[in-house]
Amino acid sequence: MKVFGTVSLLALGLLPFANGQSQKPAISLDEFMNATEIHDARIAPDGSAAVLALSSPDWQHNRFKDELWLWTKRTGKLIPLTQSGHDSSPAWSPDGRYVAFLSDRSLNDSGSDDDKDGEPSRIWLIPVNGGEAFPLYREKLDAHTFAWSADSSNIDFSVTEPLSKDQDEAHKAEWKDVIRWREQERGDVLLAIPVSTALQQSSKTPEAHQEEKTAADKPQLPAAARVIAHSSLAIDEIVPSPSGSQIAFETGSISHRLENPSETEMFLVAASGGDAKQLTHNNGLESHLTWDPAGKRIYFLVQAGGGSIEGPYQDAQGRIYALDLNSEKPARLGADFPGSWGDFTVMADGKLIAAGLTGIDQHLYRIDGAHAEGIATVSGDYAHVDAALHGNTILFTHSTITDPAQLYVADSVSKLDEVKPVTSLNPIFAERAQVSWEPYRWKSDDGTSVEGVLIYPPGKKGEKHLRMLTLIHGGPEDADGNRFGADWYDWATLAATNGWLVFRPNYRGSTGYGDDFSQAIMPHLVSAPGRDILSGVDALVKDGIADPDHLTIGGYSYGGYMTNWLITQTTRFKAAVTGAGAVEHAANWGNDDLTFDDAWYLSGTPWEKPDLYQSEAALFQINKVTTPTHIVGGNADVRVSYLEQVLLERALQRLNVPHTLLVFPGENHPLDKNPWHGYIKVREELKWLEKYGK
Repeated sequence: MKVFGTVSLLALGLLPFANGQSQKPAISLDEFMNATEIHDARIAPDGSAAVLALSSPDWQHNRFKDELWLWTKRTGKLIPLTQSGHDSSPAWSPDGRYVAFLSDRSLNDSGSDDDKDGEPSRIWLIPVNGGEAFPLYREKLDAHTFAWSADSSNIDFSVTEPLSKDQDEAHKAEWKDVIRWREQERGDVLLAIPVSTALQQSSKTPEAHQEEKTAADKPQLPAAARVIAHSSLAIDEIVPSPSGSQIAFETGSISHRLENPSETEMFLVAASGGDAKQLTHNNGLESHLTWDPAGKRIYFLVQAGGGSIEGPYQDAQGRIYALDLNSEKPARLGADFPGSWGDFTVMADGKLIAAGLTGIDQHLYRIDGAHAEGIATVSGDYAHVDAALHGNTILFTHSTITDPAQLYVADSVSKLDEVKPVTSLNPIFAERAQVSWEPYRWKSDDGTSVEGVLIYPPGKKGEKHLRMLTLIHGGPEDADGNRFGADWYDWATLAATNGWLVFRPNYRGSTGYGDDFSQAIMPHLVSAPGRDILSGVDALVKDGIADPDHLTIGGYSYGGYMTNWLITQTTRFKAAVTGAGAVEHAANWGNDDLTFDDAWYLSGTPWEKPDLYQSEAALFQINKVTTPTHIVGGNADVRVSYLEQVLLERALQRLNVPHTLLVFPGENHPLDKNPWHGYIKVREELKWLEKYGK
């Protein structure tokens, strides 16, 4: 049900092209931006059920609604498990009785927004077979991550090392509201709380004006909490061993700024508590820690662009490793695979199943040593793969450019290509006129083969001289392919519905085409991929597909970097829409939360490579720009400071180039606070393209 007034594309002057595809109407902006997204999906330990974390816009409350839904094999139906709108990160108890999750819902009224302000993200539990959710603890502590113990008796979790009341008051008295940059940062403490204690507390009726009493000189921790370990860094992942005797955890930067990869390492501690032992010492960012069933190895992923554990820092494609706990040496798995590894899971029999990206498709593979065998290869994008703790059941999602992501549950890996979806999310897209698409390949200026995707307006595939939007993906460690997208970032199909041929180039720097291809932009961070993109535009014009008089360009994040750069290299684009992209690299190196990554791409710091920092920056060639440019950014962005957008706006104002700047209050790099911000972004970008690009 719509809860906001319709703003149709017709009213915006964005007329959909007529087509003969069963005379279905074009999707409206309202419908497109109202999509529900699967953020997480977890299979029950015995494979009999699955929990989904779904996110959808809550237009009335200016926020996104995050809820958990339950699917059971017995009924085949998807029903709401929680309804507060604040719930995420579900995890099954190993005995299958509970689902734990993170939520900043109010303690007083789990379904109300009235008292939510100031609430931390606590851990909550809900019985799967009926009953109300209850908190693991009531103290105002933000849980960073959590995990169930192997026997379901405890939940282990991390919080910032709390101050005692005396320490907190002394700090406030001395420093008032002054922020002591770095000096006031505190690491995490790893805690365990018995579930039985939380259940007992939840059954009690709180007394009027009841207050938890903690000694003024003691840390303000839950009374039932047991300290397992202290860390000078943040604790971002926790994985108890299958036997329950040990806990592995992954650390990270307290400030969440990647200034030194050595802050992201794996540790091991006894579940009974004690000093933690560091297991890794490398330049990679380990994640997705998973024990093998025998408890002898820990599998982990180094995501694309996450550094490398093999030698000096480098941004390679996604790689999977197994750490042997006896030798403490990691071994690379699936090394023969030419693409980029992503999500993975470990089956009950120890077999490793992973999602791997090659070209425009991401399929599922069984990994055995260095080898990888495709086991689910229907064209499209497989993700959220998760195996049951017992048995052979496996869960995953699958989508294509025109088919929204749906959940699939298979009894075994033998017939994954034949399994049917168990959800039917976002049905409106099947009821609207569908775009057509095809891969497109061309040679760059140096003869390198490059691939991308062309998305045609409904009924226009095969036609010539179409007006074209070149929409550039972010990253750069990413790739545009055969997967569904419908939001403020991925609006290519909506642009196509509005009469634009959309060109999505996978320039050098993209993943899925080999490490050499993805690393070929270092140290020429924008000029090298820029030549790939312009060569693709040239090829489309030469082939007669794109109309040279109606070319436009856009992108967000690294796509914004490239848009800003390319409008300094050519005047062929009639309009540009750019967001969260830097126009220079020195200040951005200092402000970016991925500062170490930035320095690697440019082969050094600003004082080590000043010439590259200048030659690869749009700012120092901005006087060449004539393209009318629409700019957006969030004023709380820690990835690319919105002041980069202000700098671009100031330059275009000085040069009298038509432009506009929209700033979204409180938004970080992803526009995930207020759905209206993303809605207005896409609405205004479409209007800008229509105004200047036609």
